[in-house]
This record gives sequence, C-alpha cells and structure tokens, in this order.
Amino acid sequence: MPAVAASTLPWGDVWGQDDALAQLKAAADDPAQLAHAWLITGPPGSGRSTLAYAFAAALIAEPGDDAAMHQVLAGTHPDLTALRTEGVIISIKDARALVERSYFSPSLGRHRVMVVEDADRMVERTSNVLLKALEEPPERTVWILCAPSDADLLPTIRSRVRTLRLREPEVDDVARLIVARTGVDEAVAEQSARLAQRHIGMAQRLATDADARARRDETLRRVLSVRGVGDAVETAARIVQLATDDATALTSERDDLERSTLLRTLGIGAGAAVPPAVRGQLSALADDQKRRATRSLRDGIDRVLTDLESMFRDVLMLQLGRSDDLINLELGEELTTLAGAWTPGHTLSVLDRIAATRTNLEGNAAPVLALESMLVTVASGRTP
Repeated sequence: MPAVAASTLPWGDVWGQDDALAQLKAAADDPAQLAHAWLITGPPGSGRSTLAYAFAAALIAEPGDDAAMHQVLAGTHPDLTALRTEGVIISIKDARALVERSYFSPSLGRHRVMVVEDADRMVERTSNVLLKALEEPPERTVWILCAPSDADLLPTIRSRVRTLRLREPEVDDVARLIVARTGVDEAVAEQSARLAQRHIGMAQRLATDADARARRDETLRRVLSVRGVGDAVETAARIVQLATDDATALTSERDDLERSTLLRTLGIGAGAAVPPAVRGQLSALADDQKRRATRSLRDGIDRVLTDLESMFRDVLMLQLGRSDDLINLELGEELTTLAGAWTPGHTLSVLDRIAATRTNLEGNAAPVLALESMLVTVASGRTP
C-alpha cells in the first residue's frame, strides 16, 4: 500500500467521492449517524474498497492515532477482519468464519469492523449465513459490504444495510489521477482512462503496461476481422489465449513469491527437497493459486466482453449519427466502415449476444465455445 501522509489519514487515498466521504466522516464522528451495517456500491474502479478501508480506519482508531490507522489501511489491525475472495465465489466456510469473528469484542480499537470486498460473489446459501449477524450484530461491530450494485445482493441483505452509492468519475478526472500517481504521459493516461471506461485500477494498468494495451488492441482488431465460422473459431481460441496471458501476467509473480516465502518460513532452502511432512501445506497453497488463476482468467474474459461492448456501442453511436463520445477513437476508421455496413438492428443483436455470453460464462459454460457462438453472430453481419 502506498504511504499516506499523516495529515490525510485515513482518507488520503479516497478520490472523487466527496458526497460519500462526507457521509462516512459524519458517521465515524457521530454515533447517532453510525449504522451497524453498510453497503458501498459503485461501478468497478470507483474506489469501493479504498473507501471501505478508510471508513474502517476511522471507526477503529482513535482520532490522531496514525499508527493504528496505518495498521487498518494495511489490513493488519486485530480489530479488522476482511473477506476478499480470489476464487470464483465466496465459500460458505469463509462466511461462517467471518460471522464467528464478528461476535468478538474489539481488542484495541473503538469498533470491530468486518469488510466484505466482493459481496456480490456470494451465492444464496452463503448470503443467508450473514443475515443474522447483519441483523443483530454486537454493539461495537460494524459491517461494510462492497458490491457493484445493490441489485447484486439478496433483498434480505439489502434490507439490513445502509446503502452508499458512489459516482462514476469522468475520463479527464481519472486521467489526471493516473498522471499524478504514475507520472505517465498525459496522452497515454487519457487514452487508458477512456479505454478502461473510467475504471481507475484498469486505467492505471493500461497506462503502465504496454503489453496489456497491445493485448486489448489485438483482441478488438481480431473480432473486427471475423468473416465466417472458421474465423470465429480461430478468434475465440486466440481471445482465450490472450486472456490467459493477461491473467498469468497478473498472478505468476505473486505465485512464485508466495511459494518461496512459504518455503523460507518452513526453513527449506532454494532447491532443497521438500520433506513429506510439509507437502500438504504446499499442496494447499497450490490449490489456492489455481482457484485464483481461474478467477483471474474469468475476470479477464469478462474484461474482453466489456471491451467488445464498448466497441459495438461505438458502432451503434455512429449509426445514430453520434461521434462526439466514442470510446475506441483509435479504431475510428474501422468502426465507421462497420457502422455503414451493418444495420442498427444487427448491432443491437450483437450487443445482446455479448450480454448472453456473459450470462453463459457465469453459468460455467466453456469459454471457447461461448465466445465462438458470440462471434458467429458477429460474422453473420459481415461480408465474406
């Protein structure tokens, strides 16, 4: 985590959410305004988790206790319990462990705070585990859930929380933030913010990773070149490969570090044989890393679908006579040609098919087959 100046603690990394910030500051300072459970919603990249941990720090630490605030922001304070899944869903086992800890009294701070970063990744059985804890928490326990939308949670969960909706930042605002954080060229920052559709984390990655930008560009250009079933099959396989490469770039370095750290902790030197007694721990780590890789790949394919939606949304805009708010300006010539070749009805059919593909993937459809089916719809409107 980047260093935060003491004068800005704990809100220094919160950006562009003045209304939400004011509400949470007031709640942290005034017990009469403090709900026992909160739901922070907003589009991906809007800063939900950043705001959640800042709020947790303000609730746990006494005003002016910068050391305790730093602990919370780093995720190491004993009165903070965070649940973030690196699998496809939050397991019911993890949810039960979280609920159990929620009944502990604060050990050092003013409150015990329970943060669930990916509350939308709970299936119904897992959500039901949280219900009673959210309805009747101990006096000094506060829950903070994060999700893209309140519609992603069960009505029974929504009825037990106070919802705080974050706004979506503007492209120029995100670009300025990326320049301030990374020092990249302003043109690269603007392009990255636009292509990421104002997702702060993704914009920062695109701005600082030329390979990620290249993979995105190749994906969109390949889809634009699809002319028939053969192209659809080849392009679907390539998209999955590019998403796999992207996921590997995100996880491989961390996987290696985790394994070496565990071996060092167990007193096993580099290249030494692993004793049978500790092989179970390494196997458990490998299983966790596989689950993380699966989620990372699925998230990567979902980002591809988001990028494709942005491209065909641009086509529809051009067909409707709008060219003032395009996302993929770098493909302007190709998209203008496509807009003239297709009818708006076919463009809408493609967008509907992309949405259906996302639903199918959420239902564990094979990624290559789901993408092939989607690309056949794209090809049906193209001239061989």
